[in-house]
Amino acid sequence: MSDPIVYGFPRSTFVNIVRLILTHKDVAYQFQDIEPVMGKPDHLVLHPFNRVPILRHGDLTIYETSAIAAYVDEAFVGVSLTPKDVKARARMNQWIGVVNSYVYPYMIHHVTHERLVFPELGIPSDEAVVAHALPKVETVLAVLERELADGRNYLIGSEVSIADFFLLPSTFAFSLTEEGRRMYPKYPAFCRWRERMEGLPTTQKLRAILPPREPIQHAREWATSHRPKY
Repeated sequence: MSDPIVYGFPRSTFVNIVRLILTHKDVAYQFQDIEPVMGKPDHLVLHPFNRVPILRHGDLTIYETSAIAAYVDEAFVGVSLTPKDVKARARMNQWIGVVNSYVYPYMIHHVTHERLVFPELGIPSDEAVVAHALPKVETVLAVLERELADGRNYLIGSEVSIADFFLLPSTFAFSLTEEGRRMYPKYPAFCRWRERMEGLPTTQKLRAILPPREPIQHAREWATSHRPKY
């Protein structure tokens, strides 16, 4: 069977979750940058809800990051990123849900878009969106700090799991904002986790092949299509 293909755009948080997991498992894959056709028929035939990532492997095409991550971990040999213990697996899935419901929406959809994505396109930040998000981000960081304060290496324990790779890209992008630089030092256990994750050969290998950060051109639509309003 041919190598899997990941469809997306390079700065996508969820695309980079999938790419980290593939990289960690040492799976050869192709990356197809579809930013020029985002929202157009060539994209919508792969993902009818106008999102990324999409994975194609042989005759299988799937979207939604959680489904892709589970498939990759089961379908390819290499170190497993899913705990065998049922309770640890439940905890992993809990953290994946936390990222989807609380981390990404506030760190990325609210703050990072307003501080980085929109200004790069000449669109002014909406300060009300940022102000609404910051207490939510503080809650997330406080919860992570409590979880990691026992000295564990990763979210579930001593071994890296899918949950860690779900969390990493959002926390990286938020670290590029003024708010992230100001808030992170207050959470030393979380910062130690970040340093450990950023230092992984997996993370370094992916970072080395990512192109320079460029404005996300199709994000102009986001300012009207799904920008939060407060």
